[in-house]
Amino acid sequence: MTRQSQDSIPHLTTVGDPSLPGILFLHGFLGSGRDWLPIAEALSDRYHCLMPDLPGHGATRSRDQTGPMAFHNAALDLLESVASVRTGPVNLVGYSMGGRMALYLVLNFPRRFTSAAIISASPGLRTEEERRERRVHDELLAAELEQDPIGFFDRWYRLPLFATLKAHPSFPEIFEARRAGNPKTLASTLRALGTGNQPSLWEKLPDNRLPIMFCSGEKDSKFVEIDRQMVNLCPCSVLEIFEECGHTLHLENHTLFLDRLTRFINKPSSLPI
Repeated sequence: MTRQSQDSIPHLTTVGDPSLPGILFLHGFLGSGRDWLPIAEALSDRYHCLMPDLPGHGATRSRDQTGPMAFHNAALDLLESVASVRTGPVNLVGYSMGGRMALYLVLNFPRRFTSAAIISASPGLRTEEERRERRVHDELLAAELEQDPIGFFDRWYRLPLFATLKAHPSFPEIFEARRAGNPKTLASTLRALGTGNQPSLWEKLPDNRLPIMFCSGEKDSKFVEIDRQMVNLCPCSVLEIFEECGHTLHLENHTLFLDRLTRFINKPSSLPI
């Protein structure tokens, strides 16, 4: 089932019976909610799966908002989208940009969630100087995306971060789906939800009381290290490192990801408090 977006409220695809426990899936930059369909369909006999398009992606409009409130307002839009189709807390899964948003949601609105799986994502940059420098970098990327979208996509997926994804048999299909996005709205979202515009969550990690599973690919050393730092600061959390995987571990080995995700959701009480 799909629910059309209104104004800035995300377009939402759902799979499964609404009476079942819920899982909210948040995709990464350049993707869409449909990225999660293979995983959601595999879980649909046990869970009600919600897959929104993030702002500027898929069928969701961009907010055309930057500044310190842009990230927060996008989070509120997602909460409203979920509330339009079900009540009560849900499990949360987010990858990369969606993982950063998922971590923001679970740390700022913990009563709306029962657990969170955070994939290849960071809690942001620690200092305003770092964020200012990153905003300059994000602006350059956004301008490149607007001015030369074909070249941007080619260069983006040549980054070492995506080397393991490029080796995956499904990469050509994934690449074509990414290139179907609207360059202007994607650029707008990069300005609004990029790492440079994200509030730092480092100081909130010690206050967490919900089960969180941080996930990183063995070959993605940058995010393995970030996850190790977060687990050391964050109560009720565990680290899962996915062997032979990189940044897009849930796409590269979705069977292994499904297994670890369902084990985590089914037994979150086994986490240390």
